[in-house]
Amino acid sequence: MGYLSLEDALQAAGNPVERLRNSQIGPYAFPVVRPEFTNWRDEQRAWKESCALFDQSHHMTDLYIQGPDALRLLSYLGVNSYKTFKVNQAKQFVACNHNGYVIGDAILFYLDENKFNLVGRPPAHNWVQYNLETGGYNASAERDERSAVNQGRRKVFRYQIQGPHALRVMEKATGKPAPDIRFFHMDVFTIAGRNVRALRHGMVGQPGWELFGPWEEGDAVRDAIVKAGQEFGIRQVGSRAYPTTCLESGWVPSPLPAIYVGDEMKGYRQWLTTKSYEATASLGGSFYSDDITDYYLTPYELGYGPFVKFDHEFVGRAALETMADNQRRKKVTLVWNSEDIARVLRSLFRAGDIEKYIDLPLANYSTLPFDKVLKDGQIIGLSTYSGYTYNERAMISLAIVDIKHSEPGSEVTLVWGEEGRGSSKPTVERHKQTEIRATVAAVPYAEAARVAYRPH
Repeated sequence: MGYLSLEDALQAAGNPVERLRNSQIGPYAFPVVRPEFTNWRDEQRAWKESCALFDQSHHMTDLYIQGPDALRLLSYLGVNSYKTFKVNQAKQFVACNHNGYVIGDAILFYLDENKFNLVGRPPAHNWVQYNLETGGYNASAERDERSAVNQGRRKVFRYQIQGPHALRVMEKATGKPAPDIRFFHMDVFTIAGRNVRALRHGMVGQPGWELFGPWEEGDAVRDAIVKAGQEFGIRQVGSRAYPTTCLESGWVPSPLPAIYVGDEMKGYRQWLTTKSYEATASLGGSFYSDDITDYYLTPYELGYGPFVKFDHEFVGRAALETMADNQRRKKVTLVWNSEDIARVLRSLFRAGDIEKYIDLPLANYSTLPFDKVLKDGQIIGLSTYSGYTYNERAMISLAIVDIKHSEPGSEVTLVWGEEGRGSSKPTVERHKQTEIRATVAAVPYAEAARVAYRPH
C-alpha cells in the first residue's frame, strides 16, 4: 500500500525502529564521482602528504534561502549565534528538536544580503524548508537536490582542495599569491579565466579551500587545478576515500534525525514524504532498542557544544540549557584491535556463518550506523561511523561514550554485526555477531586536525 507521508508510513509500521532497520537503502551514496582515480590508499595519503582534490558537486543537497526574514528563520532553528554573522562568512548550522536532540547539521553560506545557501545532507534542509513554508516567513527557498535524486544538472560545481601543498597549487592555478582568507570566510579566486568563490576551509586539519561557481564552468576550473597541481603531487580523490575524511577530522556525518515521535514533530512528519531521507534511510548495527529516542544525540554529544549560544531564542533552547550542566556522554575516537579485525576477516575463509564483513576503507553498511560499545559487559556508548585510515594505519570509529570511560587509553569492546544473523537490508549478509576490542583515543584522531580545530 502506498503512503503519502512519513507519518502515515510510521503509523503503518507500528515502530520507527523496525521501518528503518529494514529499509532497503544502504549507506549514504556518493554518486557520479569515480570510486578511485588511482587507489584509495594513495588518495588518503594525498590530503596528509601532498594535495587532494575532492569533487563535492554531487552528494550534497543545496537549499537557497532568501528574503527579509531568511536570517530570522535560520536564527530560530539554529543553535548557533548570528550576532556577528556577515556576508562572505560561513558556519556549521546545527538544528535541534524541541527536546534538544539534533535533527541535522549543514554548512551555511552567507552569500549576499538576505541570501543564504545551506549545503549538506538533507535533514537540516528539510526542517528549514518546512518551517519556512508553514511559519509565515517573508522568505523563499529554492532547492537543488543531490545528483542521486536530481534528473538535471546541478546549479553549482563544488570542489575542495586540501593538503600541505594546497597553497602552492592554488597560487599556480591563479597565477598570483592566494588571498589571506580567515577560516570560514570567503573571497574570490580567478581560475581558468573564471571567477570562483572560495571558502577558507580545513579538512582533517590541513590547509585548503572549498571552491564553487556556475555548474557549466566546473570542468574548466577542475582541469586547471589538476594541471597546476601535477608538480605538487595532487591527486583527485574518489568516492571510496572521500567519506573517510570524517574519521580523521572527527565529524559525525550521520546522526539519526530526531523527528520520529512526539506531537510537536507530528506536523513535520506529515509534511515529509515517503521518499524523503528520513523515510528511506536505513538504521544498522549491533545496538538495538525498540525506542527510537535511544538513537537520538545531543549537540554536546556530537561535539557541537561550543556552537550552542543562548543569546537568541531557538527551537530546543530550554532543553539545551538544562543539558549544558548535565552532560553524561562525549565524543571520542575508538581504535579497533588489529588482531580482532584480522580474525573477523579470516572468517571469510572457513565454512559456516562468517562474522560481519568489514569493508575498506569505509565499513558502514547502513545510512545510520549504530554499534554498541561495552565495558565489563554493560553498554557504555554507541559507535556511529567506522572505517580505515591509511594515514594512521588504523581501523577507527567515531563514538559517543559515558564520560567516565572517555579518557584516552581506556579499553572497551565494540560489538560488530546485527542481531538474529542480520536484518533484511541487502547490504547485510547472514552472519554472527562478534566482539572487537578497542582503545579510546582523542577526537579528532589526526594530530593535525586536533591542532587546527583547537579554539583560539
